[in-house]
Amino acid sequence: MKKILLLIFAAAVLISVYPVPGGDKNEAEQLAYKIQQAEPQHGRVSQIVMKILSNSHYQKKPIDDSLSAQMFEEYLSTLDYNRIYFLLSDIKEFEQYKYQLDDYLKAGNASPAFDIFNRFQTRFAERQEFIFSLLQKEFDYSIDEYYQPDRSEAEWVETGIQQDSIWRKMIKNEALKLHLAGKDWDGIAETLEKRYKNLERNIKQTENEDVFQWYMNAFAVSFDPHTNYMSPKISDDFKIKMSLSLEGIGASLRTENEYTKVVEIVPGGPADKSGLLHANDLITAVAQGEEGELVDVIGWRIDDVVQIIRGPKDTKVRLQIIKADAALDAPQEIITIVRDKVKLEDRAAKSDTLELQHRGKSYKLGIIEIPTFYFDYEAMRKGDPDYKSTTRDVERLLRELQSAGVDGIVIDLRNNSGGFLNEAIELTGLFIKSGPVVQVRAANGQVKIESDYSGNVVYDGPMAVLMNRFSASASEIFAAAIQDYGRGIILGSQSFGKGTVQNIIELDRFFPNKGADNQKYGQIKMTIAKFYRVNGGSTQHLGVTPDISFPSQYELMDIGENAEPNALKWDEINAAQYMPVNPELKQYIPRLKKLHLSRIKDDFEFQYIMEDIEEFKQQKEIKMVSLEENKRRLEREKAEERKKNRKEQRDKDEAENGKKEADALILESGRILLDMKLIAMG
Repeated sequence: MKKILLLIFAAAVLISVYPVPGGDKNEAEQLAYKIQQAEPQHGRVSQIVMKILSNSHYQKKPIDDSLSAQMFEEYLSTLDYNRIYFLLSDIKEFEQYKYQLDDYLKAGNASPAFDIFNRFQTRFAERQEFIFSLLQKEFDYSIDEYYQPDRSEAEWVETGIQQDSIWRKMIKNEALKLHLAGKDWDGIAETLEKRYKNLERNIKQTENEDVFQWYMNAFAVSFDPHTNYMSPKISDDFKIKMSLSLEGIGASLRTENEYTKVVEIVPGGPADKSGLLHANDLITAVAQGEEGELVDVIGWRIDDVVQIIRGPKDTKVRLQIIKADAALDAPQEIITIVRDKVKLEDRAAKSDTLELQHRGKSYKLGIIEIPTFYFDYEAMRKGDPDYKSTTRDVERLLRELQSAGVDGIVIDLRNNSGGFLNEAIELTGLFIKSGPVVQVRAANGQVKIESDYSGNVVYDGPMAVLMNRFSASASEIFAAAIQDYGRGIILGSQSFGKGTVQNIIELDRFFPNKGADNQKYGQIKMTIAKFYRVNGGSTQHLGVTPDISFPSQYELMDIGENAEPNALKWDEINAAQYMPVNPELKQYIPRLKKLHLSRIKDDFEFQYIMEDIEEFKQQKEIKMVSLEENKRRLEREKAEERKKNRKEQRDKDEAENGKKEADALILESGRILLDMKLIAMG
């Protein structure tokens, strides 16, 4: 079959909230705030971006007052996500633009971006003065008062005095965290002063192009979260990051609300192998080696954070992190990762066998973990007969496992964020004789059906596919096809729901006469198509719903396409013509669910998961955190005690069994698969 060299990106383009200035830090701190204004090319660029998106984006969205209002809110959120800088009077003044930005774009007038940013800069400077005044005296941690960390949907405050109260509690909360970690007041004041001076340095070094970047990206993401405008500098940085993305610790990062957030863990990389860092974790400090001092990185530029995280192969970096599922007042953790370069073989599919006692008999199952859908195009182009691809590797692993006499196969797609579309199609072909795998609908409504024509079934035995919330794009296409054909049972959590295709458009081609200075104009990443299952339903927004769901905290977290503002919605088109392999499989599911639920009620690992879910629910309902030391310390002690008890239980179980068992979800997947095999046998 012809190779479809379409790489599906599951994560949005990584765009820093703050610019990427250069120069010496001490010198930078002496800079004054600069009044920003539009540059001559900005008007023309805004008109071209507007025309491209209105004509070619998958969603034919009119450039009208409704979109203007969305863009307005997006831009305000970019500058002041937590609503702690602008006053209500500022917002009322800006409302003159709320339904007019579409007209400004059409006219090639970018002045609102700069009017709003310059006011932000004024309010920022006022807050900096207040912060440094607060750090002159230690806080009293015995007072019973509370702080609201998330103000993203709060009302804008009317006065500076009201803002002072919010900021005092915010800085006190940051100070209390450091106090509970063992720092004295001098160390706390020094850390926070450095943190906010770094933030001040970033804002002072903002350039006109940075302001325009944020403004136009607010316009782009109003279409959907995977559509982005990248200024010339961000565009160049993005290309560099793509070429360097497999170096360092193997994690994609971005700035979010002054924190460095982990967007994605590169499969097979040092962070992935360590099992210590995960998507949505926040990095708050970085240290070199085992003994290096932790350097606070809250408020840093993303490129500065990346620079100190990267380093020579085989060296260690320590990261202080806030776990994605941590409570609001939970202590931060310090993890150590050994730097390395991610090799293709480290990202390759791998297999293992699992011995299980089930209903009085011994069974052997094959486990195939697929971290990503990869394809070494360069090696294939050069004629290397052993070039790497997901399908080739999995085919070899399947044959090896069948030779070993396995009773079933579990395909583990957890945390697989996608990759090459053709690999998802050809991988499906290892399990079905032939037929359509996915439908691709273009912006013009034309539907193309991508099929497997191999006619070669490599494995026709019992199979299960295990997914989680971070399984996206190509993973969802494969799992959806297996589910629609009734070829295997889908287990785990609802998948991410990223069912769109993006294309990158260089804006330079719209400016043939660049002039002597060879002016650059950036690029747009734009959604151009949408994926649909063979049954006609889209994988967008909804993702793939497992036949049997495992309990997971991810379901309660703001993870997945349905948590993204402006995400394209689920819909359906006509089903493709296909013949299910095992239509009876659906009839087994109610009985399999009943057996599964009966089994996990006595499994301590699943009980831990349920306990964590219940605690996370309670924490999510709590909008405020205590600023009283004794209350915070008590919560920390409870968390530590719970962690200690679980470790003791696991150590005891390991000692009794003589070895450490596979993770709970793999074990339960194996048992469900064996139940399915036995039911089918009658």
